[in-house]
Amino acid sequence: MTVLEEEAPPADARQGESRTALALYRAMVTGRAFDATATAFTRQGRLAVYPSSRGQEACQTAPVLALRATDWLFPTYRESVALLTRGIDPVEVLTLFRGDRHCGYDPRAHRTAPQCTPLATQCLHAAGLADAARAAGEDLVALAFVGDGATSEGDFHEAVNYAAVRRAPVVFLVQNNQYAISVPLSKQTAARSLADKAAGYGAAGVRVDGNDAQAVHRAVTEAAARARGGEGPTLIEAVTYRMAAHTNADDDTRYRDAAEVASWARKDPIARLERRLLASGALDEAAVTETARAAEEFARRLRRAFDAPPESDPTEMFRHVYRHPPHRLRAQAARLAGELAGRQEDRA
Repeated sequence: MTVLEEEAPPADARQGESRTALALYRAMVTGRAFDATATAFTRQGRLAVYPSSRGQEACQTAPVLALRATDWLFPTYRESVALLTRGIDPVEVLTLFRGDRHCGYDPRAHRTAPQCTPLATQCLHAAGLADAARAAGEDLVALAFVGDGATSEGDFHEAVNYAAVRRAPVVFLVQNNQYAISVPLSKQTAARSLADKAAGYGAAGVRVDGNDAQAVHRAVTEAAARARGGEGPTLIEAVTYRMAAHTNADDDTRYRDAAEVASWARKDPIARLERRLLASGALDEAAVTETARAAEEFARRLRRAFDAPPESDPTEMFRHVYRHPPHRLRAQAARLAGELAGRQEDRA
């Protein structure tokens, strides 16, 4: 049967696709509102740093919605919208960038590792966890988010090779946003595409339009199914674009011009899916307005919640370091606890 002769999917399948598309659309609109709010916090000096994912919303939301709640995510520092889509409290998502602590959420509760700043080290963690789960007979998939720059790191190569040899259930999602800070992809690899690298490891390689949320969702869904079926890892290259600077500390005008940015703006993932949904009748103008209103209300709640000063417990610095703390640390902890108790008495 040729492609032109394929039968139309049954009604229930079409309805399922429509529900998924609407969920993707809402998640992306909310994610962009979150990203704009976090960027504003940075300009106000309320965050130390923030790496925007504007323009990459399809790569942030679709992988999360394609996985099960029991699967694990291994994010980089840019995956704040992915964490939000995972259901993590937005204030906790921003805790790292606020400088309050390394991770503001419970990784076990959300099956989401701490956001990783060192390049590609999360790939090794994902491969290790997935292989351990496979050996234990657990039904789960680990998804590691990766930037195109991180594919030049040794940890990335080791992780994909290890996962392929062990047939570990891992999905490596490379967001090829064209730049590793200021270095374009052409100066990082001579490969025709990053997905081509998979063949050298004996892994499956897939290249997908990273600004098409439905295409990314299908690619991750299929890769996860292969992983669960014992077929090993998949390396997905999602071709997208970073619309904002690398972080608020970066001046992207020094290495790319406005015409390039404008050309990618016409491929905006939210606008593309919105047009598709409107054309199919799955979405109308009233729903578009309501989705935008809900996203703005979400941003308003975030701004209000962020006004509250972070709660801190100075004694926490002594925990989770030693199973049996040495005497000198126990003494220091006791002294600090006494000082804090004295301050509480003075306030009473």
